[in-house]
Amino acid sequence: MAVPARFEATAAMDANEQRALRRARHSLRCLPFRRAFYEQLDTQALSSVSLCSSADWARLCLRRLTPSRAEDHFIWLIQLGVLRREVDGQGLTERVRLTPLGRQVLQSWPGDIPAANLALRLQESLRRHRPRL
Repeated sequence: MAVPARFEATAAMDANEQRALRRARHSLRCLPFRRAFYEQLDTQALSSVSLCSSADWARLCLRRLTPSRAEDHFIWLIQLGVLRREVDGQGLTERVRLTPLGRQVLQSWPGDIPAANLALRLQESLRRHRPRL
């Protein structure tokens, strides 16, 4: 008995969604952002400059970041599907917001985001900076 094509497509989509979710979970564990950062992005947009110049940066990040470094992390999170650029009447802005995938990833952990071990950090670094290896 043949399996209908729509069931095969659904299974493939579920596998892709699970892979994206797993990849995003691993990345969030390796990045310097605290859970409060992602929760803030769920309610309001934030730019890399405003994050780095904020008086309460320590509540949002594990260590101090430059705007350039924060922007690099934002771009990576956008590529993963965790963040998106905010849009206003003029087009895309420098501010980012949390996506539904980002919300789903945060639901994985009831409290703080667990820190990654050395092996996961090395794997993440290779995936991020040498994706073709």
